[in-house]
Amino acid sequence: MENFNFYSPTMFVFGKGEENNTGAYVKKFGGTRVLLHFGGGSAVRSGLIDRVKASLDKEGITYVTLSGVQPNPRSGLVYEGIELCRKEGVDFILAVGGGSAIDSAKAIAAGVPYDGDFWDFYDDNPNRPVVEKALPVATVLTIAAAGSEASGDTVITQEKGMFKRGTGSDVLRPKFSIMNPELTMTLPPYQTASGAVDIMVHVLERYFTNTPDVEITDRMCEGILLTMLNEVPKVMENPGDYEARANIMWAGTVAHNNICGVGREQDWASHEIEHELSALYDCAHGAGLAVIFPAWMEYVSQHHDLSRFAQLAVRVLGCQMDFAHPENTVKAGIAALRRFWHSIGMPTSFAELGAKEEDIPAMVENMRIGQRSIGHFLPMTKESCAAIYHLACR
Repeated sequence: MENFNFYSPTMFVFGKGEENNTGAYVKKFGGTRVLLHFGGGSAVRSGLIDRVKASLDKEGITYVTLSGVQPNPRSGLVYEGIELCRKEGVDFILAVGGGSAIDSAKAIAAGVPYDGDFWDFYDDNPNRPVVEKALPVATVLTIAAAGSEASGDTVITQEKGMFKRGTGSDVLRPKFSIMNPELTMTLPPYQTASGAVDIMVHVLERYFTNTPDVEITDRMCEGILLTMLNEVPKVMENPGDYEARANIMWAGTVAHNNICGVGREQDWASHEIEHELSALYDCAHGAGLAVIFPAWMEYVSQHHDLSRFAQLAVRVLGCQMDFAHPENTVKAGIAALRRFWHSIGMPTSFAELGAKEEDIPAMVENMRIGQRSIGHFLPMTKESCAAIYHLACR
């Protein structure tokens, strides 16, 4: 196990009706003038935004609103939010929604006190600045997926070129996150399933490591994955299953607050490869991962550390170990993962996603490999990324 520092200061407020207490927590963490940032649509129709506003009014906290967050949040809205916050004297940002609203809120929070272009923090330049100062951010979570309610990470789509990049800093970790599993019950099944894939791949990006002797975090990762295999089918069958929703929501948090990733090298190649899909086709991030991650497993298992793939297949996916031919165990594990994701309505190929094989060269070029590195378990080249995309076309 490697040396590590683990810092996770977010207060998690979990349970039924807790969104009605949002204003009290904003006050607790010093907010007086809030940017209420959300997508619109269901958050408005369900009355959630009105309940959050009422809680702010109750505490005498003023606010301005900025709606319009899209999946794969855009740079244009971030610029608009930065300008609005400066104009209105905002001192606290409250994101209501899922990972897209939270990522956009974090980008705005970083941009407000910064003298330059907020995109400097996301740029491919290896000497890019680190976010050292930001407005405080908090969240009211409406989907279990990205884990942004627990992390300092944020990913934004740059509209000049339509590509996605991320950055991270502990100062972007939310001050508090309100987590009511009931708020996820009205999600369309596709969004629920897409969120579940995102949670699982957050764990798998950490699971595939070159660091030896990490039994404790291996077992934590496996426990989260087994929970998802058990609980997700329950909510697909019965969207109102509160206990299953609660387990999935907390799984999303611990999957990405890095508690199961400390002391070990992490990979993250699959996320980088998928980002080009969701930037180009505007597909759900989890749906893109359902296509890319099994293809990544196919490719990498042929070149590096077959035993770790076999361990996942046996411990998590219920496969029998073929000691004479461990590659058969690995193939069975990959097939089992694909079957599970397909069973909950996720695509597992380019065709099902609506992606086109002829776009692969452009996506590979957009990754700018050489200017930045992709992956750690097996570092990616342009050729290996292209091969993974082609495997995902089958």
